[in-house]
Amino acid sequence: MMLEAKNLNFTYGTRPILRDAGFAPLKPGQMTALIGPNASGKSTLFRVIAGLLKAGGEVSLGDTDLATLSPKGRLARICFMPQFFAANAALTVFDVVMMARKNLSGWRVTSQDMEAVGQALHDAQIGHLAEAYISELSGGQAQMVSVAQALIRKSDVYLFDEPTSALDLNHQLRVLGQIREAIAERNAIGIVALHDLNLASRFADHLILLRQGQVLAEGPPADILHRSEIGETYGVDIRITTGPKEDLVVHAYSHV
Repeated sequence: MMLEAKNLNFTYGTRPILRDAGFAPLKPGQMTALIGPNASGKSTLFRVIAGLLKAGGEVSLGDTDLATLSPKGRLARICFMPQFFAANAALTVFDVVMMARKNLSGWRVTSQDMEAVGQALHDAQIGHLAEAYISELSGGQAQMVSVAQALIRKSDVYLFDEPTSALDLNHQLRVLGQIREAIAERNAIGIVALHDLNLASRFADHLILLRQGQVLAEGPPADILHRSEIGETYGVDIRITTGPKEDLVVHAYSHV
C-alpha cells in the first residue's frame, strides 16, 4: 500500500503553514527525503501525517483515510520520530527503547522483548549506552537513541524529522544507512526530513521539495536536484556534478 497526501492546509493562528500541500503516492520499500529550508513546513507536515495536528485535506494509506482511524490505530501504523528527543531523564537508554517497543502491546516484558531491545541497541551501535541515563547523553547520542526507539516498532510508515542534525559525518552515514536498510527490509514507507542535499541525493530514492508550505517538486533525486526551484528555494546558486561512484554531488554557492 502507498501513502498519499492531498490538499493539506494548516494554520497557526492566522499564519498559514501548509497551503494545499500534497504528494503523489509513495511506494513501500523506498526512502523519501523531505527537503526545504527552515520554516518551510516540514515538521508540520510530519505532525499532520502522524495525526498530531488536524489539517484540512486528506492523508491516505492504501484505501484508508487516516483521519478515520482511532489515535491508537494511527499510532500503530505511523511511527513518527520528532526533531527533538524527549524522555524522562531518570530512565536509562534500555528503558526508553523498551517503552517504545511495549507502547502498543501491553507492559508485560518477555524474554523476547529483552532480546529485541538488546538487538536494537546493537544495530544502532549504542549497546554500550544501555545502562546510561538519558540525562547523561550528548545531543548526538540522544538522537541515536531516538532512532532506535522508532526502528524497534513495526509500522507501515516511518517519519524521521532531521534524524542526523546532531550527528557527526560518520554517524550521519551510519544512521541513514540503517534507516534505509530497515525501510527496504520491512517494505515500509519512509520519509526523512534532511537539510543536507548531498545526504538526500545519496540515500533517498525520491525527493519532495517543500517551500512556504507548498510542494514545489517531487521525483527522483537526479530530476529534482537539477531543477531551478532548488536554488531559488534555498537562495543559493546550485551546480550538480557526478562523483567517482556515479553519485550526484551538490555544490552550493552564496549569492553574496
